[in-house]
Amino acid sequence: MNMKMLSGLLISMRPSQWTKNSFIFAALIFSQKLFHWPLALKSLAAFVLFCFLSGSVYLFNDLFDRAEDCNHPIKRHRPIASGTLSVTAAIVAIVFLTTICLVASYYLDFWFGVVASGYFVLNLLYTTRLKHWVIVDVMIIGIGFVLRAIAGAVVIGVVFSPWLVLCSFLLALFLALCKRRHELVLLSGEAAAHRKILSEYSPYFLDMMITIVTASAIASYAIYTMSEETFRKFQTRNLLYTIVFVIYGIFRYLYLIHQKKEGGNPSRVLLTDLPLQVAIFLWILTATLVIYKSGYAMSHLMH
Repeated sequence: MNMKMLSGLLISMRPSQWTKNSFIFAALIFSQKLFHWPLALKSLAAFVLFCFLSGSVYLFNDLFDRAEDCNHPIKRHRPIASGTLSVTAAIVAIVFLTTICLVASYYLDFWFGVVASGYFVLNLLYTTRLKHWVIVDVMIIGIGFVLRAIAGAVVIGVVFSPWLVLCSFLLALFLALCKRRHELVLLSGEAAAHRKILSEYSPYFLDMMITIVTASAIASYAIYTMSEETFRKFQTRNLLYTIVFVIYGIFRYLYLIHQKKEGGNPSRVLLTDLPLQVAIFLWILTATLVIYKSGYAMSHLMH
């Protein structure tokens, strides 16, 4: 395999999309295990495995959709669609990456392996069938993020909170709907020719769903920060101060979608939009200080 083909392989695995796998660290942070180094290393290993497993999924997606991608103004430049990466090389890479990642996942933790296998199978079904079912297509994307969050919980042996599942799902659904809207507006009248399922949507219909999901996501996170369960766990109500960063981040993303015509690639937006990066950083910083300051205080009171 020459360097050009290796480059095509790496591009097809879409490393810029691997930021989505950061959901794996949610359980580590909110279970107050961030500075428990053996568990932190297990979470890091889980993150790396999901990165390569998702890379295998992207390869399969590009391989399966190569005929449609050839007619897309942007996707036709993808390595498989353009011929930079051969079909044979892509198949070999998919089999190799999937086998190694799933075997290593079960070795790391049995239940983590089960979740990783479920994630891979779900994405195969999405690529081959489910992405052609209206509404189901975006919900499957949301479930994919939930599986990442659950994988992060089971790999370190903590019980995943229903709030973690709900907030992860709603946030992912928000991003998926925004991406659909961007595709529909970008491709205009040719949208259905490039992605058949887009004919089932309209900007108005998507805006209605985005509005509902946006409100639900903000309300769910706000209720979580102020719930008795959260207070009992962290012995503080100060987590509610992180709500402002969540609201700003979501509103900023809506601004980029509607005013700047961005949002077709959530990972790229995350990596390039400074105000959004600052909001996420401040949310992580504030949440970590609140969670771990309370945990430190509790440990000293108990001793």
